[in-house]
Amino acid sequence: MDRVQAILLEALRQATTTPGELRLYRSGKLPGLFASRTSVHAEAAAQAVRDELIEIMRTETKGKTITEFVRVTPKGVQFVLERDSPVRAMDELQALLKLNDQGFPGWVEELRRGIDDIGQRLVEEVQTLRQRLDLLVGRVQEALKRADKYGPPPAAGMAGAIPWAHDAVEYLERRVASGLGEHCSLPELFGQLKSKEAELTIKDFHIGLRRLHDRGAVRLLPHDGPDGPPEPEYALLDGPAVYWYAAR
Repeated sequence: MDRVQAILLEALRQATTTPGELRLYRSGKLPGLFASRTSVHAEAAAQAVRDELIEIMRTETKGKTITEFVRVTPKGVQFVLERDSPVRAMDELQALLKLNDQGFPGWVEELRRGIDDIGQRLVEEVQTLRQRLDLLVGRVQEALKRADKYGPPPAAGMAGAIPWAHDAVEYLERRVASGLGEHCSLPELFGQLKSKEAELTIKDFHIGLRRLHDRGAVRLLPHDGPDGPPEPEYALLDGPAVYWYAAR
């Protein structure tokens, strides 16, 4: 992989794990998807926009400076999934284990000298490392299972009259195995399925999700923000619950 493609892939990984929109370019201390407007970063950003891996949501103009805000598209998520490999997950797992074996004692001593609340910080950091380790172990296990059709499909009869059921379950499994998290927003999942099922409507999408949820193939999870989901037309209403995420 050349440098442009490596920068593009890493930026899209960041975009898939960051909720909401991001600046296209970093500005001072303000984070952005790409480091600068020059050289290989600008080339990678141009490819991302050109290939519809990201979409520009809005722009802000201050004087002569135009700031673009973007978010990843379903096509961009697919780009990451197709290029993330079991080898990467195993390399990260090996690096994390090496950190635990060689770097932990010195790290603790450094915190003891510089931070008064070492106890609380130590607990938080150990929990973070454990979560990362659990995630990487899960990715390795899923990557090995995906050697045979990306893991088992839903049980016989699970799909029923839902032609896209296997595609939905397989996408959720591949998303977790690639480290993008288990909570997939309904707009992202709909966009992925719509690329294969051109006639799929939001109404049929909701009906199918309810069936898969009732049969235990997927889990529906509520939106957890105070202001409601950003694209309410994709939200699935069930009594007082407002479902916004799907998970395997």
